[in-house]
Amino acid sequence: MMENRTETTLVIGGCRSGKSRYALDAANEMAGEGKVYLATSVPTDDEMKNRVHRHQAERGPDWKTVEEPVDIHRAISDASKSARVILVDCLTLWTSNLLFQGNDEAGIMAAVDELALSLEQASCPVFLVSNEVGYGIVPENSLARQFRDMAGLVNQRVAAAADRVILTVAGIDVQIKPKTGQGLPAGGF
Repeated sequence: MMENRTETTLVIGGCRSGKSRYALDAANEMAGEGKVYLATSVPTDDEMKNRVHRHQAERGPDWKTVEEPVDIHRAISDASKSARVILVDCLTLWTSNLLFQGNDEAGIMAAVDELALSLEQASCPVFLVSNEVGYGIVPENSLARQFRDMAGLVNQRVAAAADRVILTVAGIDVQIKPKTGQGLPAGGF
């Protein structure tokens, strides 16, 4: 068990990098009961519905699923009253949902500020999963570039608010932001 029961961890990586698996395993280690999975996905086709069913099967029956595509700050605040751990999957879909609602950068950053406040006030650990979309090529259309930029800004703000950040690459997890109270050794690396 962790010393700081309210620690927030951002798990970030590319598609199929192992980020969701890492977050699920870490959350399962933390709590046997009282686990809440906050799903931001809005399945709109059969492939996405099948993906959701696979994720549900991987989690198992001891997870309570809360579906909230937009107001995740409220869902975290509500769930943390009784949960022992919360897993939010994922911030990238959440950002997409905010864009599809017509939010501009200011509206999305206001939502991130609300999210950061809910994380600060949460009474249980929270894991957040997000895609790192900035490693690829510059998208060829305006909407895709806007999404990439917003996802990058959301990730930066959430990483700043998180106690630790884990990067996953090819199924390997690397801590890139230390736990609160830990710093680099004297003299840097």
